[in-house]
Amino acid sequence: MNPQFFELAAALAIGAGAIGPGIGIGLAAGPALAAMGRNPEATGVIRTNLIVAMAFAEAISIYALVVALIILFVSGAVGVSQ
Repeated sequence: MNPQFFELAAALAIGAGAIGPGIGIGLAAGPALAAMGRNPEATGVIRTNLIVAMAFAEAISIYALVVALIILFVSGAVGVSQ
């Protein structure tokens, strides 16, 4: 098949896989920061929960990166020089 097809597939995989966690982190961080502003005594608990949630969201984008790299290297679109 055409190598450009695989390059496009990899670009779409990482693009679609990164936009979801980006939106999710944005939607989580806004209310968390607002909650910290309203209740400073709960900052430690809120921050801990926010960091754990962000780590889970970022794991999804790492999976998308792995899928994109697999598409590129298995298809032969990226040549590995020896």
